[in-house]
Amino acid sequence: MSVATERAAVSPSLQDGVPAEPSRFSLKHPKSRLAWIRPTVWLPLVVMLALLAGLWQWGAASMPYLLPPLQAIGDSLGGNIGYYLGNALITLGEATAGLAIGFVAAFVVAVLISELPVARRAIMPIAVVLNVTPLVAIAPALVVAFGFGPLPKLIITALICFFPILINTAVGLRSVPQQVMQVYKTMDASRLEMLVHLRIPNALPYIFAALRIVFPLSIIGAVVAELSASGSTGGLGTAISVASSMNQLAVVYAAIFVLAVMGVLLLALITLIERRVLHWHESSTD
Repeated sequence: MSVATERAAVSPSLQDGVPAEPSRFSLKHPKSRLAWIRPTVWLPLVVMLALLAGLWQWGAASMPYLLPPLQAIGDSLGGNIGYYLGNALITLGEATAGLAIGFVAAFVVAVLISELPVARRAIMPIAVVLNVTPLVAIAPALVVAFGFGPLPKLIITALICFFPILINTAVGLRSVPQQVMQVYKTMDASRLEMLVHLRIPNALPYIFAALRIVFPLSIIGAVVAELSASGSTGGLGTAISVASSMNQLAVVYAAIFVLAVMGVLLLALITLIERRVLHWHESSTD
């Protein structure tokens, strides 16, 4: 019997002294698709949720004017599911539209300031001032200027999402290693070719990092816009405002719960897209 045959017979799980990697569907695999069934994966979250639920119930019993019981929130959700879903769709539409506007504007500006130093010196100070300006303060002015339609909400949401996308995209576009840039220059690549084939692919991890921030942030922007626009007729922000004025705490927290679920789903969606698009990048190995 050969040496290789002896080695396989003695220890079939070893090959050249290195243990064979477990199957992808084995619980021992570090990236097993069935890893979620291990108690060490889901038990800490369950314990934390149970602890938070207990604290909430204690707070509701001690301060009924501040926190409603969880059962009241569940009853409000279950009894008016159409009301919450309808308002959630309105808020989601405003959030995604505002995010799209902010993304396009931020991407275009990031390309300008990464390619033209003059544009960077002219635009970045204004962008910083805009970022530190409390948008809640200018929301009523936008309502006066553009009415109670969706436009003020889209503008506020776009402004909230603009700065994180701008900064991350600009950093990604400008972080290409100089050695790689020199290779492209020796091949007489134009600035457009370097932008499309080098700078933008290099910036994708930075862009997705920004999107993981602004996707949930867009929900906040839409809600802030709805709360600021007193004449708004729909959306979860409006539902919270109306319920607060009528002291309906269960409705307020039910709407907040729906907003939290929306934020989690959007974050999960962008994370899934990132792993598909950036499968070649080292960040996708986490």
